[in-house]
Amino acid sequence: MARSMWRGAIQFGLVTIPVKLYLATEQGGIGFNLLHASCLNRIQMKVYCPYHDEVIPRSETVRGYEWSKGKYVVVTEEDVDSVPLKTMRAIEIEMFVNATRDNQGTQFVKQAYYLEPEQIGAKAFFLLKSVLHEQGKSAICKIVLKDREQLAALNPFSNTMLLTTLHWPDEVRALDELNLPEDQIEIKPSEKKMAEQLVASMTGDFSADEYHDDYRQALMAVIERKVAGEKPEPMTRTEPTNITDLMAALEASVAAARQDRKTAKADATVAEAEAEAPRRRRRKTA
Repeated sequence: MARSMWRGAIQFGLVTIPVKLYLATEQGGIGFNLLHASCLNRIQMKVYCPYHDEVIPRSETVRGYEWSKGKYVVVTEEDVDSVPLKTMRAIEIEMFVNATRDNQGTQFVKQAYYLEPEQIGAKAFFLLKSVLHEQGKSAICKIVLKDREQLAALNPFSNTMLLTTLHWPDEVRALDELNLPEDQIEIKPSEKKMAEQLVASMTGDFSADEYHDDYRQALMAVIERKVAGEKPEPMTRTEPTNITDLMAALEASVAAARQDRKTAKADATVAEAEAEAPRRRRRKTA
């Protein structure tokens, strides 16, 4: 059973909705261990105290803040809980905004969390969810997580609500240092039309269930070959499209995309026919 990592309440106006917070995602991929290159044995990460010149267990460590050079004050969990801030135990809604907002600063997402209402607040929870959904709104709020107050957005999601923490504006890097000469680039009408056709030919309905981690599978295949004593072959890199060949590349891409859609449609028709065949046989024998 999933364990909540935070308990508090959604607060807006005079409404308080007790909720629990759960991580919405988990880390995938293949895990590696650090080895000593000369003997290929696993190394150990130890906590060392230079004052006592000894390795100590993590249970003997405490959290400290350096208030002066070489001088620390210990900060306990009780100290953190005593911080006089509403957002320590509340998701404080600041305002409601259109879900399809244009403010790019609020699009830099850190982490996503599921919300679960306490029984006493279930009606108010689902009332807020339904209003946000019907009006196409997001709630902009603040919450303290991991010893930091964080900006967040609250949105309806399936049969719950999703809290996504966002970067503060001063955490988002400016574009000034990048070389972005858009005003110096000349795009011909024929190139734009061909690009529009390519986008149109590749437009479809997105379903995350149709995607999987190809990199993890490919990396695992490389590892298995190495375990078997084989040497992996280097992958050939795709060269960037030469600007003089842009139209030719676009035209070929449109043709390939259309062919892929025809093939996918034909495959779907065959799969549908194969699924229907047993049902037809059952109807005939009935």
